[in-house]
Amino acid sequence: MIRVDGLGAVADGHRLLRDVSFAVPAGGVLAVVGPSGSGKSTLGRALLGEVGPGVRFTGRVEIDGRVVDPGNPAPGGLVGYVPQQPSAALTPVRRIGPVLHEIARRHSPVSGRRARRAAVRETVRAALTRVGLPADILRRYPHQLSGGQQQRLVIAHALLAGARVLVADEPTTGQDGLNRREVAAELRRLAATGVTVVLLSHDLHLVRAIADDAIVLHRGVVVATGPAREVVGEPDRSAAAARPAAGSPSTGALLRAEGLTAAHRGAAVLHGVDVTLGDAQCLALIGRSGSGKTTLARCLAGLHRPDTGTVTLDGRRLAASLDRRDPADLAAVQYVFQDPRASFHPYAPVLAQVTRPAVRLRRQGPADVLPAARALLDEVGLARGLVDRRPDRLSGGELQRAALVRALLTRPRLLVCDEITSGLDGVNRDRILTLLDELRQAHRLALLVITHDPEVVVRLADHVVVLDHGRVVEHGRTADLPAAARSPLTRALLDPTIALPATTPDTEEMSRT
Repeated sequence: MIRVDGLGAVADGHRLLRDVSFAVPAGGVLAVVGPSGSGKSTLGRALLGEVGPGVRFTGRVEIDGRVVDPGNPAPGGLVGYVPQQPSAALTPVRRIGPVLHEIARRHSPVSGRRARRAAVRETVRAALTRVGLPADILRRYPHQLSGGQQQRLVIAHALLAGARVLVADEPTTGQDGLNRREVAAELRRLAATGVTVVLLSHDLHLVRAIADDAIVLHRGVVVATGPAREVVGEPDRSAAAARPAAGSPSTGALLRAEGLTAAHRGAAVLHGVDVTLGDAQCLALIGRSGSGKTTLARCLAGLHRPDTGTVTLDGRRLAASLDRRDPADLAAVQYVFQDPRASFHPYAPVLAQVTRPAVRLRRQGPADVLPAARALLDEVGLARGLVDRRPDRLSGGELQRAALVRALLTRPRLLVCDEITSGLDGVNRDRILTLLDELRQAHRLALLVITHDPEVVVRLADHVVVLDHGRVVEHGRTADLPAAARSPLTRALLDPTIALPATTPDTEEMSRT
């Protein structure tokens, strides 16, 4: 189905890919792994016949016997693409339902207006069911979905188009453990029907679960290839147990949120949520995709106005919205977003954007901020020449690290990290987690970490809060969970080997309210 011979890519004199060759049969699953910036996304775009700004391809790509290149892109419906940042593939000004129905109509073989309309409705319903999305999302806009829900929506687009090849670029980014299992099962089901899957991923659990073969890229060169389990190896189950205990104990409440309720376009999202975060403490906020985690974090940062409730910092009430907070309060609570590319201006150099918040909020000159910026960028593994480029020349993982540096330069009291390790390879994830732990101990930095990764919880968090349908269903010390968890949802989120029952006490209570 797919044959790639001697594929190379160059941009501005920088080699992105060199002499990459592989073949994938119909129904096969190939995983492409490697560190951030290794060329995985460039390879994925080559399979579509798409070219990034200033990129030149060499070599040959064939899909189903067709030559695919920038001059002859893959025909519509042949190749589906699930991007690392799903919002880039969604139309922000159109409701979800009309878009899905339009895709289904375009690819429906049924004739006759009435029969076609019924077939389209059923096809859309079935696609949403397959990716685990409720039918009530059809009237929403993409920005009203969580990152995980957006990811599954893009997979539904590909299913409706009847793609014979699916290129999935980090399809489990932003997904909770339960949804990651569902995505893995869906990709295997697609492969069983003859769809060829190319998986670009840092999620080695996913690679082991579904991939037949794997190749490892490093700086655009294939350094290993073979059966997936041989290439990526087995998980090191002793790693989490060997890690040191996180941080130092809190000496008092830094941030307190009481009775927060919030809604999106009239639909309630948070219901009377209380959260307390101590000085230099790390609180992990976990829950299924769409449970309200990001909305809660945005309320704390002043990015979403709650309907009721208060947020205090050091005992002083913070204004509910960003535009009413003074520069000191803005600097004190910083937010690192799940989708880093959306938080950068596309045409300004990354370095200028990294230093700008500190210049504006700390009243420092650019020359005063630059040394600290360079030092932090080096610490997170971003080369000096790299950050002088525009954001479109950096990978998602590289931009995520740049966004973290941008927030840290304002010297915040509280740093909100929304899935900031989800697009990073293992080496860079470990580097970022180590840096965050060192900063919280050295500078009494408090962390609110939104994550679906149990290893991040174990590595950083002192306490855990579990959200479900906008309510706190569990909270406790990380050391006590999941063994002492009362909720089946908590156990399933923190232990990948535990399945969530079809109906839990938490979901039963939600259905009655």
